[in-house]
Amino acid sequence: MLRFALQRLFSLAISLVVASLVIFFVIEVIPGDPAAYMLGMNAQPETVAALRRELGLDAGPFARYLAWVGGMLVGDFGTSYTYRVPVSELVLARLGVSLPLTLYALLLSTAIAFPVGLIAAARRGSGLDAGIMGATQLGIAIPNFWFAMLLVLVFAISLQWFSAGGFPGWDKGFWINIKALTLPAVALALPQASILARVMRSAVIETLGQDYIRTARAKGLSQRQSVLRHALRNALIPVLTIIGLQFSFLLAGAIIIENVFFLPGLGRLIFQAITQRDLIVVESVVMLLVFAVILVTFLVDMAYAAADPRLRRRGA
Repeated sequence: MLRFALQRLFSLAISLVVASLVIFFVIEVIPGDPAAYMLGMNAQPETVAALRRELGLDAGPFARYLAWVGGMLVGDFGTSYTYRVPVSELVLARLGVSLPLTLYALLLSTAIAFPVGLIAAARRGSGLDAGIMGATQLGIAIPNFWFAMLLVLVFAISLQWFSAGGFPGWDKGFWINIKALTLPAVALALPQASILARVMRSAVIETLGQDYIRTARAKGLSQRQSVLRHALRNALIPVLTIIGLQFSFLLAGAIIIENVFFLPGLGRLIFQAITQRDLIVVESVVMLLVFAVILVTFLVDMAYAAADPRLRRRGA
């Protein structure tokens, strides 16, 4: 197990180095000068040059890359060009919205997908299975931003059960903020639950065709006992992959939903930083999201090893 973990940690470190190089130099080649953008078209060249020196933009790309990476290693992500505050403060403030929203949506997605996928697998070929697969196909096809607007129209405007947007802040109380995140979480969870339910169904059906399941049934276990005791654990590996990918997608890909519901999260921060050419914010937030994706992948690999001891023995 230790060797398996060390191999994955080494791969994680290599991926982070490559990702940092790609992120920095791709963003650096974007045309336009952040200092000139901040000061406006009529700014004097001397003023622009002074601001460039203040922001550290007069150094070479490689020197700026080393300074950026070195700062991140000690928790210093630089200072925002636009807000003039440390990027770490912006990230922590926005992460207090994006991370709970991601976990809430992932919890809803998993809570829906597991029983639905198991029921569809256990009733394979029946009308219930066909209905579930049709519903999941519809859930995948519906754009989440359109579904989000539909939720606002029904539950915020017509029924007035939830607010149409905004985030009160955690100092206002736990449940009022959970209520504010409910509609965005449902909008994010619907397509993810549909994908996860289909993967769960396929994995369980494949597992139910194995010899040891037929042996268990021959010994007298019911269909339900065979699924819950034997098939479910062995079907978890592809399901864990999808859950890990969904967490990364929900954390990094909620830009549209956060804008629909006016949530001050990481997605909205990236969108604002791009429009304002606040490169240090874009670089740092994207790098943090890449780190989150790689870390989740590592944790999924560890979950693989826990679910399937054969992986530990092979070191695969």
